Amino acid sequence: MEGTAPPPPYDPASAARWATEPDKRPGRTAFQRDRARVLHSAALRRLAGKTQVVTPGERNPMWDASPRTRLTHSLECAQVGRELGAALGCDPDLVEAACLSHDLGHPPFGHNGEQALNEFAEDCGGFEGNAQSLRLLTRIEPKRFVTDPESGDLVSVGLNLTRAALDAATKYPWPRGAHPTDPASVKFGVYEDDRPVFDWVRADAPGTRTCFEAQVMDWSDDVAYSVHDVEDGLHAGHIDPNCLLADPERRAVFEVAVGRYVPADTDHAELAAALDRLLAQEWWPHGYDGSAVAQARLKDATSQLIGRFCLAAEGATRAAFGTGRLTRYTAELVVPRETRLECAVLKAVADLYVMQRAEQERLRADQRIVVAELAEALTARAPDGLDPQFRAMLDRAGDDRARKRVIVDQIASLTDASARSLHARLTAHP
Repeated sequence: MEGTAPPPPYDPASAARWATEPDKRPGRTAFQRDRARVLHSAALRRLAGKTQVVTPGERNPMWDASPRTRLTHSLECAQVGRELGAALGCDPDLVEAACLSHDLGHPPFGHNGEQALNEFAEDCGGFEGNAQSLRLLTRIEPKRFVTDPESGDLVSVGLNLTRAALDAATKYPWPRGAHPTDPASVKFGVYEDDRPVFDWVRADAPGTRTCFEAQVMDWSDDVAYSVHDVEDGLHAGHIDPNCLLADPERRAVFEVAVGRYVPADTDHAELAAALDRLLAQEWWPHGYDGSAVAQARLKDATSQLIGRFCLAAEGATRAAFGTGRLTRYTAELVVPRETRLECAVLKAVADLYVMQRAEQERLRADQRIVVAELAEALTARAPDGLDPQFRAMLDRAGDDRARKRVIVDQIASLTDASARSLHARLTAHP
C-alpha cells in the first residue's frame, strides 16, 4: 500500500505512483518524497556539466565570472517556482520537484546538442529534451524496479514519482507532431514507446491542457533564464547596457525577439515600450564595471526583475480566479501581455549579445560535429562505449529502432566533458 497521502486540496489519484510502494518514514507527504527523489538523483547532479548558455568551465578574462549551468539554472528555477506556486495555493514541494525535473532530459551542449540528436533520431521518433525528461523520470534513472509479469525480468520504473509530479514536469503534453495549435512545432513531451506511463499520467487530464503546476514551472523557467542570462552577460562583459539606448541596437534586439520569442506579428513599438519600462526603473543596471558595488546593484536588479515578473503573474491570476487555492486543473496561470513582452526582450538581449557571438557559433558548430560523430561511432561499435545500464538496455532492444533509441539515451545522459571524452576515444585513429 502507498504509505503517504497528498496534502489538501490534492486528491489520492494525484499522489498515485505507477508502481505502488510503501513509505519508509511516516510523516512525509507524497510530494515531499518526489522532491527528495529528484534532488538526490544522479541526473540532477549531471546538469552541473551541461551547457546553459555558456559552456561549463569557460571563464571570462575580464571578470572571471563562473557562468550558470543547467544545474544552477534548475535550482534557481525551483526557488522561483516554489514561492510563486505557494503564493497561488499549489503544494510547494510539488512545484519544486517539477522545476528541478524540467531540464533533466537535456543532452550535452544544450539546445545545440538537442538539435543534433533530433537529426540522428529522426527515424526512431526524434529527440526532444522534455520527452527525454519524462523518459528519464519513468524509465532511465534507477530508483525503483518491478517484475515484468511476462518475462519475469526486473524492469525499471525510474524514480516512480507521483502522477501529479510527472504531470507538473510535463511542458508539452502531447506526442510528436500533435501540437494542438502548430502542427509544424518540434516541441513534444512523450516518445511513442513511453505512451503507457504518459497515458496513465494524463488519464484525467482535459485534452492537451497543461496542469496549473506545470504552467507555474514553465513561467518560472522563463523568468529565471531570461533574467539570469542577462545577468551573466553583464558579468562577462558581453552586454553593454548603453547599447540599449541606441536605435540600431534596439532594432536588432526587437528583430531577435520577433524571430524567436514573440508572435511574428508583434509590433516593434510594443517591444520598445516594454524595454523602456525596464530602462526607466531606478534599479535598472545602466552600467557595470565589475566592482563590488556594481555586483550588488546587478544582483538587486535581478531580484527586482524576478519579483516584477512573478508578482504580475500572481496578481493577474488572482484577479481572474479568486483567492482560493489554485491547483491541477482548477485554474490557468495568467501572465499579462506587457510582462511577457518584457521577459521576451530580456531573452532577445541575451540571445543577441551572448549566444550570437561569432566564437559561440564556431563552438556550436564543433559541438554538432561531436554529437553527430559520437552517434555514428556508437552505432558502429556498440556495445563498446555504452555504460553498463545502456548495454543491458541494448541487449533487450527488439529491433534497430529500439537499439537506436538506446544510443540516443546514452548520449543524452552525458555531460559536455564526458561527451567529448567518449567521442575522442571512439573516433581516435590508431
